[in-house]
Amino acid sequence: MFGMSSYKDISNGVFPSVCSLDCPDQCGLLIHKKDGKIVKIEGDPNHPVTKGNICNKVRNMPARLYDEKRLQYPLKRVGSKGEGRFVRISWKEAIDTITSRWKDLIKRDGPESILPYSFYGNMGRLSAEGMDRRFFHKLGASRLDRTICQSAGTVGYSYTMGGSFGIDPEDTNHSQLIIFWGINAVSTNMHQVVLAQKARKKGAKIVVIDVHKNQTGRMADWFIPITPGTDAALALGIMHILFSENMVNEHFLHEYTVGHEELRDHVVQYDPATVSGITGVPIEDIYKLARMYGSTSPSFIRIGNGPQHHDNGGMCIRTISCLPALTGQWLIKGGGAIKGNSGYLAINTAALQRPDLLKNKNTRMINMNQLGQALLELEEPVKSMFVYGTNPAVVAPDGNKVRKGFQREDLFLVVHDLFLTETAKFADIVLPATSSYENTDLYTSYWHHYLQIQQPVMDAYGESKSNVEVFRLLADGMNFDESVFQETEEEMIQQALNFLANPFIEEINMESLKENQFIKAKVKPLFPGKLPTPSGKIELYSQRMKDDGFPPLPTYIPLEEKGSFPFLFVPAPNHNFLNSTFSNNEKHVQLEKEPRLHMNVKDAETAGIKDGDMVRVWNVRGDCEMKAAVGENVLPGVVVSQGLWAEAPGTNQLVNSLTPDRLSDMGGGAVFFSGRVNVEKGKL
Repeated sequence: MFGMSSYKDISNGVFPSVCSLDCPDQCGLLIHKKDGKIVKIEGDPNHPVTKGNICNKVRNMPARLYDEKRLQYPLKRVGSKGEGRFVRISWKEAIDTITSRWKDLIKRDGPESILPYSFYGNMGRLSAEGMDRRFFHKLGASRLDRTICQSAGTVGYSYTMGGSFGIDPEDTNHSQLIIFWGINAVSTNMHQVVLAQKARKKGAKIVVIDVHKNQTGRMADWFIPITPGTDAALALGIMHILFSENMVNEHFLHEYTVGHEELRDHVVQYDPATVSGITGVPIEDIYKLARMYGSTSPSFIRIGNGPQHHDNGGMCIRTISCLPALTGQWLIKGGGAIKGNSGYLAINTAALQRPDLLKNKNTRMINMNQLGQALLELEEPVKSMFVYGTNPAVVAPDGNKVRKGFQREDLFLVVHDLFLTETAKFADIVLPATSSYENTDLYTSYWHHYLQIQQPVMDAYGESKSNVEVFRLLADGMNFDESVFQETEEEMIQQALNFLANPFIEEINMESLKENQFIKAKVKPLFPGKLPTPSGKIELYSQRMKDDGFPPLPTYIPLEEKGSFPFLFVPAPNHNFLNSTFSNNEKHVQLEKEPRLHMNVKDAETAGIKDGDMVRVWNVRGDCEMKAAVGENVLPGVVVSQGLWAEAPGTNQLVNSLTPDRLSDMGGGAVFFSGRVNVEKGKL
């Protein structure tokens, strides 16, 4: 099963690699092999950012790659949907079945009756947005708005800064104040924590603002708990004090921003007493934080994904992103902010995805966060789905609605994955997927500034195939004869790198990546310089926002879901899973132990709940069960779970059964953290 690679002998030795997980760190790796099998994965000490440090998720990856439950050949359903009963079939039968069904559907219901559903379970650019996009564009299938992760914050940040541009994370070891705002970085951006610790040894202070005192909160010099969805109000309260106490950098505001006078007048209404009433942060702490931020330089804000997963998420990130401009931090090494840095590594996505193949430019768009609605409520319903790189039966909002949609007998569902996931159990055809370690692919971090190449370090597991291979087969089965469906992975990577619009990567090509494994883009500081905003400056007042129907100045907007249930519910990530990835792997489950619901001791006493009690968490969308973790790690009125746990016999722990499928204020993003629940002692 595991032998010689087609490009070189990789049976024994140590081979370079890159982590494919949807994580900003995108670590450089070294793969140790003996007799054709991976026996150890460690970090590459030569990687300039990750420097040999890796997380447990990756350290234990060999157990996942060789898990006996991993899929090895195509399957056809023989049981009822969701039952998980399948029989082995050949790849020819699988491709013939899929393409014949799709040809019939296109004749009867049109190509928009077919929906691709994918995300970044593998961050390789070819795996996530290459041959697949070309295929579905040519097919004319419904388009998927892939907005589940960071779209709200990306749009909000772009209104202020013009794109996904922050400071170089390698410079943050010079910072004297580091604010982790809404990010459990110990679990989701560990190398930013390493850099922060280096800065702390030189005297820096670390502040964490979050709804839960998680591992990052516990390592902080100061943890500030906040009511979910009120982060914009806190940022506006800081601005109020910065202006009123003359702690702003007037030169920077006049030279590099627009709208600072309007903002100065606007934030008068966000006095500390008002903001404290909204956020739950004491008045004296708001003053302390603002004065610390206004008097410490360089200061750095790591803006996390958490705050954007609210009804007001885009405006929240837009508001926080204004803070470094007020104190002029962008001019100082180690000062500024990072929401994301993907703009520096932008590639030629048009060449990679070929949207020109889509003939009907009015083809409908379906938001991935409203999958349940798409399956159950559309007038012209989705009749077939192809799912890859994600597990929507567990991950998508309003999960009970999604799973009900998957149970439709008239829905022809195909899943391409490494394991028989909860989604795959509903499938008619299941295709075995390669891991990233079996593929050739291009990787671009959305945090650091390095492009990286992956070349195969193990042979395909069983009969598994990559996304590129599968969509080549499907294109052939659909009789697509365009040459774009025959291009090699190396040709596709070279096309993606040929992107004159991004001068930061103009000297990087396929050959140089193969020679060096990772190469840093030629990034320069944002200032002095011109931003890709309409004004070329930081837009504290945004006319573009006004034209788009939003308040042009940063504004606090309350959450939509009111107090019909007593608790705000935040289903946050945990340490050993990444979304649902690893939740079905025994080693990672053992490390994480069990799902728990963190609640404040006052709320627990009122409900008669003790630490370790089994509790039922419920609302109108569904319910789930887990053990209570009672303490002071969350504010009263807030409950927090961690991790997307796999569906297991005798359990009811799918937390996204409780989450709303509303869309955020900007970017069509998910509002996972804006739901409300009730909590009661005992099982169902």
